[in-house]
Amino acid sequence: MTTSVESGEAAQSGEAQLSLGTSAARQLATTTKSVPQMQGISSRWLLRVLPWVQVSAGTYRVNRRLTYTVGDGRVEFISTGSEVRVIPPELGELPLLRDFGDNDTLEALASGFVQREYAAGDTLVEAGAPADHIYLVAHGKLNKTGTGKYGDETVLGVLADGDYFGERVPLEPDGTWEFSVRAVTRCTVLALPLQAFQELAERSDALREHVEAFASRPAKPANKRGEADIAVTSGHVGEPAITGTFVDYELSPREYELSVAQTVLRVHTRVADLYNDPMSQLEQQLRLTVEALRERQEHEIVNNREFGLLHNADISQRIHTRSGPPTPDDLDELLARRRKTQFILAHPRTIAAFGRECTSRGLYPQSIDVLGSSVRSWRGVPLLPCNKIPISESGTSSILAMRTGEDNQGVVGLHQTGIPDEFQPSLNVRFMGINEQALSSYLVSAYFSAAILVPDALGVLEDVEIGR
Repeated sequence: MTTSVESGEAAQSGEAQLSLGTSAARQLATTTKSVPQMQGISSRWLLRVLPWVQVSAGTYRVNRRLTYTVGDGRVEFISTGSEVRVIPPELGELPLLRDFGDNDTLEALASGFVQREYAAGDTLVEAGAPADHIYLVAHGKLNKTGTGKYGDETVLGVLADGDYFGERVPLEPDGTWEFSVRAVTRCTVLALPLQAFQELAERSDALREHVEAFASRPAKPANKRGEADIAVTSGHVGEPAITGTFVDYELSPREYELSVAQTVLRVHTRVADLYNDPMSQLEQQLRLTVEALRERQEHEIVNNREFGLLHNADISQRIHTRSGPPTPDDLDELLARRRKTQFILAHPRTIAAFGRECTSRGLYPQSIDVLGSSVRSWRGVPLLPCNKIPISESGTSSILAMRTGEDNQGVVGLHQTGIPDEFQPSLNVRFMGINEQALSSYLVSAYFSAAILVPDALGVLEDVEIGR
C-alpha cells in the first residue's frame, strides 16, 4: 500500500499531492552560491589614484630646498569647564617667541592672557585703532577684513581654532591695526595686553634680550614660499657683473619609514581539508582579510598622525569655509592655493552638502570619467568620495585637494614590491605553522606610507559643516 505525503499548497487545501515538492527535491540538489560578501568594502579612491613609489630601502627621504621657518604653527589650549587656557610651551608657535626656552617666563605670559567671549557679528579689532593686544583664537571662526582697491571691504583671510593675530604688537608698541577682525560665529579668544607683555619683559632679562635679538635680526633673503632665495640677474644691458648663487638644501630632510598593517589569519585544518568545494575556504578567508587590510591602509594614509594627509598638510595650506557649509567659493579658494590640482577627496556626505550648495545657486557640476567611473567634478577636478575622512560629533569634516606624482612634486604613496611571499603588491602572506589545536596560522602584512613632496601639493578645507 502506498501512502502519499501532503505538503505545501496541497496540504493546505486538503488535496492529495500529485508530484514531488520543491522542499523535498532540494535535498538531492546543490545550490549556486555566492562568494562571501562584505559591506565594509569601499571604493578606496585614494589608493587607486595615488602613484606608488617603490621604496626598496624601506625609508623614503624627501630632500627640499632650505626653508626658513617663521613659527607659523597653531597654538593649542586646555579647557576646564568653560575656562580656556593656552598651554605655555605652545606660545613658541608665535614667530616672536620661536626658540624661546624659558619655561617660567612662558608660564607667566600664558597666565596673562584674558579669556573673552564674542557673539557672531562682534568686532574684535577695528582698522586704524591702536594695536595693543596679542590675540589667540581658542574656538570659533573670524573674518580678517581690510579695504579693497576701490574702497570697499574685502575679506583678507579666515581665522579659526589655533590661529593668532597681533603677534608683532610688542615690536611696534605705537602701531595701529591694519585690518579689522569680526566674529563669524560665537568665539572664544584669549587676549594678552601689550602692557602685561612689556611689564614681564622688564622683569625678565631673557625675554627682553630675545625680543631685541628678534627685532634686530636681518631678514634672510627668501622667496614668497619661505625658501632660501636663488639670486638671478635679468633685464640688464651692457656688461654688468652677473650675480653668483647656489641652491641650499635642508640639512635634516624628512624621512618616511614604511608603516605596516598586520593581522594573523587562523583556519582550522579540518575546515581547510574538508570544506573546499565549490570554493576554497582559505582563499575566501584571505580575500576578505586582504580587503580589510586595504581599508585600514587607506584609513591610515588619511588619518595617521605620523604620515597621514590630514595631520601633515602644511599650515599655510589649511583654510576655513567662509560661512560654514562647503560652497563653490570655498572650493575655488582651495584650488587657487596650488597649481595643477588633480583630485579633490571628501566624505560622501560632504560631497552631498556641496551639491546642495550648488543647487541652491543654480549650479550643476558636470560629471567626468575617472578610471572608468563617472564622478562629480568642480572646475574639471574630480570630486572623489572617501569615507575615511572623519566627521566630527558636531557635524564638521574636511576636504582634501591634491596634486600627485614625483614629477609634479605632489603627493605619492610609498610601498615596496618583491617582498617574500608576496600576495599582492607590498602585501604578503606568510605561513606561521600549525598549533596543537590544529589551527593553521598565516601572518598577513601590508607595507605602505605616503609623502607630501612640497607643502602646496596638498590643501585642506577644514571645519566644513555638512548638516546645514
